[in-house]
Amino acid sequence: MQIHFYKFHGNGNDFIIVDNREDLVNLECKQIQNLCNRRFGIGADGLMLLNTSEKYDFEMVYYNSDGKLSSMCGNGGRCIAAFAKFLGIIDNKTIFEAIDGEHKAIINNYNPGEKVWNISLQLSNVLEVEKNEEYYFLNTGSPHYVEFVDNVAEINVVLEGKKTRYNERFAPDGTNVNFVEKNEERIFVRTYERGVEDETLSCGTGVAASAIAFFYESGKSNINVHTTGGDFEVIFKHNHKDNQDRFTDIWLIGPATLVFEGEVFF
Repeated sequence: MQIHFYKFHGNGNDFIIVDNREDLVNLECKQIQNLCNRRFGIGADGLMLLNTSEKYDFEMVYYNSDGKLSSMCGNGGRCIAAFAKFLGIIDNKTIFEAIDGEHKAIINNYNPGEKVWNISLQLSNVLEVEKNEEYYFLNTGSPHYVEFVDNVAEINVVLEGKKTRYNERFAPDGTNVNFVEKNEERIFVRTYERGVEDETLSCGTGVAASAIAFFYESGKSNINVHTTGGDFEVIFKHNHKDNQDRFTDIWLIGPATLVFEGEVFF
């Protein structure tokens, strides 16, 4: 089989993307694992298919590097919106479907020299946040455990993240794990991603989950977020009704970069 692919990244969270509008690509789990392998394949945190959609501009189908169909990926959503713009499928706004439903995206600007788009992606509403003394737990399209720490740069994210990711509290599917350091101007987030089973340079839904958790610490709803791979902005609306917090109009804003394209044979 021969596939034409594109490699994108969103602040270091990298993806193989395939234009599958002709519905010719049907990959098995092991094939996806091989393509995402950083030594024997192209190398990526995940793989996406851009499919046609009867109702929306396109459909996003996302697989983690373990080869399994995954929950929503925020950076993946931003990158596939940039890819759709690159292909000429959309103009500067789009509505597409993903595994968790409808998403809107806006192409804010484009740097042609570096092939970087600035993309705003609207994530699913958050209607429930579990608050504990030691952590927050919420779902921003994917489940996220958020723990505030001092000196996040010194955390062994893989070692500590695995303890929570595989904890029976979050069985059977497990959870993504975010360690967050806060200061007056921004938060610094490091994430252990399930399905990748490693720390990624950034995680879009994790950044959003961490920003919402920070709301309870600061009262802010417009938050600058730093990750190892780069910087984001997260904005949202909050209201409290019937003794329940609701977070809506959640927007994840940051760059999406085209790295290269090529052909792969397997």
